[in-house]
Amino acid sequence: MVVSDGAAPLAPAADVAILVVEDNPDHRELILLALRECCEASRLAAVEDGTEALDFLFGRGSFAGRDTRKQPRLVILDMKLTRVHGLDVLKAIRADAVTQSVPVVVLSGSTEKAELDSCYEAGANSVVRKTPDFDEMRRKMRQVYEFWVTVNEANRPSRV
Repeated sequence: MVVSDGAAPLAPAADVAILVVEDNPDHRELILLALRECCEASRLAAVEDGTEALDFLFGRGSFAGRDTRKQPRLVILDMKLTRVHGLDVLKAIRADAVTQSVPVVVLSGSTEKAELDSCYEAGANSVVRKTPDFDEMRRKMRQVYEFWVTVNEANRPSRV
């Protein structure tokens, strides 16, 4: 289920620029607060776990009937999720032609090189270290947004 970010109504699934996948409600709210400073709130959507992320991206479950040709410009994906681990979500995204080219930025609290390497091996476009400091997270999310949504050229005309 898409979680409201509290500032604006949820974006219709076809209009989502950024999908945030984060199971910790405090982290999710911090990320959404930071993104709302640079991205129109109505273009943000968030889901609570890996299963919901896959349902959203592939038009299953509560998202059945969603036009999967319209994928987000960016997925911000927590690495350690409940139900389906973030790396498994990432592998599923990369394994499907509909989603394989969607940029995925993985959020990780880990400092272990092996864990970070596993993100890139699974197909992450970028890995960003989580921080509980709002100012630092705001700076990081602004940079992520600026690069992946405004600077980077989308390679599929079906993207929003």
